[in-house]
Amino acid sequence: MASPTTCLYHHKCRRKLVFYARRISASIPETSYDKHPKLIGRRYIILRSSELAMIGAIFQLSGKKPDYLGVQKNERLALCPATNNCISTSENISDRVHYAPPWNYNGGRKTPVNRQVAMKELLNVIKSVKPDKFTPRIVEKKDDYVHVEYESPILGLVDDVEFLFTPGKNSKVEYRSASRKGNFDFDVNRKRIKALRQELEKKGWVSENSF
Repeated sequence: MASPTTCLYHHKCRRKLVFYARRISASIPETSYDKHPKLIGRRYIILRSSELAMIGAIFQLSGKKPDYLGVQKNERLALCPATNNCISTSENISDRVHYAPPWNYNGGRKTPVNRQVAMKELLNVIKSVKPDKFTPRIVEKKDDYVHVEYESPILGLVDDVEFLFTPGKNSKVEYRSASRKGNFDFDVNRKRIKALRQELEKKGWVSENSF
């Protein structure tokens, strides 16, 4: 069987996904919707969501947490792989695919706040903002670092998002957002970071430049 990463893009493996979906559908008794037409849409959605969730579990689409996550030896976050499903403030500014500008949590305030206050603001925004309907789960938190796993609502795909409050008094926050599986993310990671940043801007955070 192909690996979960290859599976999404390989025609033979896609046929297996369809095969499993049909088997799951066949295992559920047919129900007459003639008497309950209003339930068709809701039951159809529930059925399809259950099928996709089962497929995600079978092929372990959540993936394994990369070993290289966390603060690197140069006191920055990791660079992105060659795939187009990751953005990072650690990338070179000339890399338009992977680079994203860092944030400053005091750049838009009249009265500066300390790191502890800024960290609380960040955590609250992470918990409340779900632009892609992925479920955020904070798996690691330190005084200057946060690692969040964002899980998709159906297939259980997981993206790793990290935030790092850099040393010193510059109020700078770096971040990295990357999908564990696939080669493309259809800008999901970039849109997620943008949504978080726009919410933080209401509290006085700013970006080096908008994107």
